[in-house]
Amino acid sequence: MTIEHSLDPGKRLLVTIAVMLAVLIQVLDTTIANVALPHMQASLGATQESINWVLTSYIVASAIALPISGWLADKVGRKRLLFWSVVGFTAASFLCAIAQSLPEMVAFRVLQGVTGAFLVPLSQATLFDINPRERHARAMALFGGGIMIGPILGPVLGGWLTDSFNWRWVFLVNIPIGTLAALMLLRFMPKSPKSSHRFDLMGFALLGLALGALQLMLDRGQHEDWFQSMEIWIEAGVFAAAGWMFVVHTVTAKKPLFDRSLFADRNFAIGLMFMMVTGVLLLAGLALLPPLLQQLYGYSVLQSGMMTAPRGVGTLISMLVAGRLVDRVDLRILVAAGLGLMGWSLHMMTGFAIEMGSGPVVWSGLVQGLGLGLVFVTMQSLAFATLAPAMRTHAASLLNLSRNIGGSIGISLVTSLLARNMQSAHADMAGHVTEQVLPGISQGLATQFGLPVQSALAIANAEITRQAAFIAYIDDFWIMMWLTFAAIPLVLLLRPAKPPAPGEPQVAMAD
Repeated sequence: MTIEHSLDPGKRLLVTIAVMLAVLIQVLDTTIANVALPHMQASLGATQESINWVLTSYIVASAIALPISGWLADKVGRKRLLFWSVVGFTAASFLCAIAQSLPEMVAFRVLQGVTGAFLVPLSQATLFDINPRERHARAMALFGGGIMIGPILGPVLGGWLTDSFNWRWVFLVNIPIGTLAALMLLRFMPKSPKSSHRFDLMGFALLGLALGALQLMLDRGQHEDWFQSMEIWIEAGVFAAAGWMFVVHTVTAKKPLFDRSLFADRNFAIGLMFMMVTGVLLLAGLALLPPLLQQLYGYSVLQSGMMTAPRGVGTLISMLVAGRLVDRVDLRILVAAGLGLMGWSLHMMTGFAIEMGSGPVVWSGLVQGLGLGLVFVTMQSLAFATLAPAMRTHAASLLNLSRNIGGSIGISLVTSLLARNMQSAHADMAGHVTEQVLPGISQGLATQFGLPVQSALAIANAEITRQAAFIAYIDDFWIMMWLTFAAIPLVLLLRPAKPPAPGEPQVAMAD
């Protein structure tokens, strides 16, 4: 009996709610803790550098654990693994909330990252399996809503909880949601068939080593001044060596960690590239806008969060539209249209002025959200359209890993370019500041108004720094815009999704 026939609509809805709650707590925690770091630093007695391990430990642990979600699901069953992952993530959130020292916090964040790594791919694969083929796009629209809204909502919710209560509530908020999700999964989610196959320990070790080194390099590169630091050279070397050995091992091993047929599927291989681009644009954009709004325009954390919310509104609208168009329009056209909208929104952002209202931020965010939703829903549908149902959990883990790596690369790239372009623009403008350009720095005029020369110079330098920072932000928007437009030709490599053949089997699950 196929899964869509084994679940009545009411039970399907309850399972959908349960897995989306699991997705929500995981994606929220990728960003919700960021705004609480200064408060954690004071409470845990950490330095400014060491407190960043609260974020780094979670990212690295999640990246290393994510690739084995498919194998574990086959081994113990998807229901059991998803249930215990939610339980583990909820318990780790409680432990983070009561942590009394930095080592404790880092250890609990590692546990949170490992258990949270399985939630998104397992939830995505479950949504595919409990819905017939014709409802896959709508299921991905719902799934994408959680993925896209989480990073946008996280900083707003984290800022409000930290200001209204204290930083520990950014973890405590997961407990009621996680508990409800676990109970619903235990009661309503059907069991999946198990399959036993040899675990590729060598492949996992090589991939885990490569991903851990890459994430450490990207996370610490800017702080350590990149390749001026021996640490970054070591991490880059480990990533290159382990990554190359993993590729060779995957090609030559009899039973590799990931089935080689996954990468032979053209749509899935191109989908990995698109997910990486989506991760760059989603997370890199979210890394740029809040500090731009807070530091240069003077908005509060909550205000900046509200101004980025239209991106989420646009995403939801386009996902709903895409879910209804998939049976009527070539999905490749929707992907190209989504990339075009994203590129247009970034072009709008290159036109920001240093003195302006909130309108340009709101409208550009709305347009970008429309584009992100179209790309995410249609690309997920195309990537899975030509895969066998048994491959879905492995494919979902790889797609989410690609999106996470893209996000890490994007954040690292834009923050590094921001710092370097800011220095360059500052030096260029400062070189043109003379008494003729700024007479306020002259000894006579400064004395006349009772203003010390050093104070006048400090005021001038502060304005130059502000202008240089703004120029650096605009430069980043230009780079992201051209990256988006450069991805559009990849659409030509995709194959159109074919409708399912009559009586096409789905993954069987037993209650």
